[in-house]
Amino acid sequence: MNTQERKSHWEKIYETKALTEVSWFQPVPQTSLSFIEKACVPKDAKIIDVGGGDSFLVDHLLELGYTNVTVLDISNAAIVRAKQRLGEKAKHVNWIVSDITQFKSLELYDLWHDRAAFHFLNNDADIEAYVQSVKTHTKSDAKLIVGTFSKEGPLKCSGIEITQYSDRSLVSIFQEDWENNEALTVMHPTPFNTEQAFVFVSFSKRG
Repeated sequence: MNTQERKSHWEKIYETKALTEVSWFQPVPQTSLSFIEKACVPKDAKIIDVGGGDSFLVDHLLELGYTNVTVLDISNAAIVRAKQRLGEKAKHVNWIVSDITQFKSLELYDLWHDRAAFHFLNNDADIEAYVQSVKTHTKSDAKLIVGTFSKEGPLKCSGIEITQYSDRSLVSIFQEDWENNEALTVMHPTPFNTEQAFVFVSFSKRG
């Protein structure tokens, strides 16, 4: 699936499905919040949530006092929905509409979080582009948190084939530039009374 196909797909999803009609709905993204807390970055750290869409992570980060949060998503409709939900608080967030494999910025982030985008990249070129983007757009002492569908998770999400990962395979993807800190497998309860297996890995950038 190329960039335009990906964008068209996700615009349609966010234009036609309510928040509670998607499997990734999570009122309190506790695993992500716990990993971010363990990263021990200051409240004014530059944090980017890749594939954040209209996730509630940004809401909780603002409530916790983080003041420099960026949300990136390929879907403009997702960003619009998140802004509408946040109301006036949306002015305190940096919003970017971009395919992560095409992302270019002069910003360097202290913490890169992704629970939504990486496992949708299914070819070597896109995966390599992502890995290089993480390296290019983070500071020398940055933290990285990646959550993907695990080997026990689904093979598809929203009609798209995904790439499953184990903690070891995730570590191997990023090991050239990132040192593994912690790995955790969690079960995500969906709005449909089912569960999806995720694996999360946190990293510190190698000096």
